[in-house]
Amino acid sequence: MTARHRVVVFASGRGSNFATLIEAQRRDELPIEVAALLTDKPTAPAVAHAREFGVKAVALKPRDYASREDFDRAIFERAAQFAPDLIVLAGYMRIIDPAVVEQWRGRMINIHPSLLPKYPGLQTHARAIEAGDAEHGASVHFVTPELDGGPVIAQVTLPILAADTAEALARRLLPLEHRLLVVATRLIAANEIALDGNRVVRNGVPLVAPLRLNDSGDLG
Repeated sequence: MTARHRVVVFASGRGSNFATLIEAQRRDELPIEVAALLTDKPTAPAVAHAREFGVKAVALKPRDYASREDFDRAIFERAAQFAPDLIVLAGYMRIIDPAVVEQWRGRMINIHPSLLPKYPGLQTHARAIEAGDAEHGASVHFVTPELDGGPVIAQVTLPILAADTAEALARRLLPLEHRLLVVATRLIAANEIALDGNRVVRNGVPLVAPLRLNDSGDLG
């Protein structure tokens, strides 16, 4: 039997992407074992999800540390205790110290609610609407020191409707975001996708563009 990828998830909020990974694992859609949830928000709903699923949750408070760097080192040292093959940032709302990021280069991904390189950072749905964009989406990318700037693995798109508000657009995107994260994680766990230098490679061949989630739920 092929060993399952050990995954540690970082989340700061509701934890819907975290829950999606757990549920996909339990349905045997993903060859992973979610070993732990790490959070900077002890009261985050993601922690309740972890308890529900019987997954270890570790919550550290940034204010208990002298600096951002000290906090980042501490929380990633705790993550390392679970011996993860992959760290998934799923709504983790902190900028991570570059030195810590480099320690996990190629072994850490993030899901971001925009079609990167458009709209790194926050308020992505509102920014896409205000810009008059015809489409919006989400991206899964390898994490590098540049905020939301790492090589993009895969994306999913949806049209922006005339009546869309930021909240409505976010609601319509969320289920696609969930599916994108599951499929991208599956490819990494199957050792089909990797980071080579600053390029994403699939079975050793560099991607010329991010993979796209199609209507069948596959990446092409």
